[in-house]
Amino acid sequence: MLIGYARTSQLHQRAGLEGQVADLEAVGCERLFVEQVSALAHRPELQNALDYAREGDTLVVKRMCRLARSTVEMLQIIAKLEAKGVGCRVLDFGGGVLDTASASGRLLITVLAAVSEAERTMMLERQKIGIAKAKQEGRFKGRQPTARRKAPQVRELRQSGLGASEIAMRLGMSRASVYRILSEAA
Repeated sequence: MLIGYARTSQLHQRAGLEGQVADLEAVGCERLFVEQVSALAHRPELQNALDYAREGDTLVVKRMCRLARSTVEMLQIIAKLEAKGVGCRVLDFGGGVLDTASASGRLLITVLAAVSEAERTMMLERQKIGIAKAKQEGRFKGRQPTARRKAPQVRELRQSGLGASEIAMRLGMSRASVYRILSEAA
């Protein structure tokens, strides 16, 4: 049985998720596990897919980065699958398909997971350098705090007798932000 796993990190990446699902269905995946969660967070649907897979099955993903963010994590997932007699197939592999059913496929997935991890690390380093340079030049201010701009409205609504939950709902902010603003005012 082909088991598909699709993931995007952010809720606004709906089209990307739908594309992955369509590709997995097109190759014949009978069971799909889909989630929108960061690769760094707990991924319950990935765990469900790994638990669901049985000997002779193949876990299919669109790209390696959907499955793992590091070489170590990729190798751990592949080891879990192999221990159960389950293969892994990556659909988008430079125009071809990568399958761990062969020795060369296992070798390539290991090497490419290492390359992918190195590429991500270098990208994050370049990003840090760019942000530091922009801050130094006064062009990068970071994300503007949205809740703090509403502090006068929060205090006004509180004085009118409203509770934190109602204030948060009316102003479109979290209760924690309301409490933070109120405690700073006190």
